[in-house]
Amino acid sequence: MYAFIWRKLPFGLAGKLTGSVLLGAATVALLWFVVFPWAEPLLPFDDVQVSQDADLTDPAGDVVPGNEPGDAPPGDEHDLPYDTERNNAPPPSPSR
Repeated sequence: MYAFIWRKLPFGLAGKLTGSVLLGAATVALLWFVVFPWAEPLLPFDDVQVSQDADLTDPAGDVVPGNEPGDAPPGDEHDLPYDTERNNAPPPSPSR
């Protein structure tokens, strides 16, 4: 197909290169301004669903006990097997 288009473009090598660039630009413009806007509503990229599951209040508006910010669920204390209060890295070497 590309060889057929290349053979049909007029005006020697310079005309064929210019014609190829113009055909490529016309194809990109057609896709960008016609095809993609037509297809956008059919694509699921804007199908965002937000739920209220992370809300800290019950339907009556009261704060649910045990769901205050900062309360960890039972068994989720994140005990770390090492000390995070100090850095165990070796001291930096003196600069010379």
